[in-house]
Amino acid sequence: MSLDGQTAPDFTLPRDGGGEITLSDLRPKAVVLYFYPKDDTRGCTLEAQAFTARAADFEAAGAVVVGISKDTVQKHDKFRDKYDLGVILASDAESDVCERYGVWGEKQMYGKSYMGIERATFLVTGDGTVAREWRKVKVDGHADEVLNAVKAL
Repeated sequence: MSLDGQTAPDFTLPRDGGGEITLSDLRPKAVVLYFYPKDDTRGCTLEAQAFTARAADFEAAGAVVVGISKDTVQKHDKFRDKYDLGVILASDAESDVCERYGVWGEKQMYGKSYMGIERATFLVTGDGTVAREWRKVKVDGHADEVLNAVKAL
């Protein structure tokens, strides 16, 4: 399922620090939505730290970075505080947004199948269109690649 060129599915989710975040309320800024499997795991921590390290660059380029997983807001708060993260973390506990973006599905690890979030990123323009998507993301260098795409908008 590709969302390239389509209107990004709108959503409202609870976020770290309390309150909610609504995708359409962030317009006219571009939004980097990155979906990740779980707070405080190696790959997810490295990805959040990479986006945090470039947060000022994303802001200067007119973009907001939002990480989404099924973790609770309380887990997001602990994750944010433990690593001094500087990106918004939203909780999709029911997997509704993950399903609408096509990132919730069957995964395999050590020969066992389970349902989980595919690491993926979507670049949403200021008018709400998906300009680019990255699926099966490898963390190393990803934040820089996304930043370059934001700057190219």
